[in-house]
Amino acid sequence: MAQFTVNAQRFDPYKNFKFRVRWDGRYVAGVSKVGALTRTTEVVSHRDGGDPSSSRKSPGRTDYAAITLERGVTHDPNFEQWANKVHMHGAGLASELSLRDFRKDIVIEVYNEAGQLAIAYKVFRCWVSEYQALPELDANANAVAIQHIKLENEGWERDVDVPEPTEPTFVG
Repeated sequence: MAQFTVNAQRFDPYKNFKFRVRWDGRYVAGVSKVGALTRTTEVVSHRDGGDPSSSRKSPGRTDYAAITLERGVTHDPNFEQWANKVHMHGAGLASELSLRDFRKDIVIEVYNEAGQLAIAYKVFRCWVSEYQALPELDANANAVAIQHIKLENEGWERDVDVPEPTEPTFVG
């Protein structure tokens, strides 16, 4: 198991507004929100035959919750192209799904206030289960049009090869 070194000079947690998302070796433009990485392990209750008064608990199956990515609507087709690999309307019988490449591994990177990579998570075998191309449009609103994709996944892990950065000191 990897050992983490701790920066004894840093007491503040990382902020949640400096991040980037990468897939296919490229950063995805304009991602403004990433849903939480959540996993839940079922509890299996059982008891020993000779002990009828109390039960024991063991871990069961682990489920990884879907992750939602949001960004402003632009001409960048990355979200739509990936969503179309799962279902292409009008493609014909049995050709709606691209079995070869509809899954992707993604990387979510978190940066410190100085813009240094601090933490990264690898998310495995993602695929788009929900795609919103356009939000509800409202002529009376004053907001950015946001599109989103919902990514089903088969697990994630922290990238232990990303060391804690040595934060710069500014002399003033």
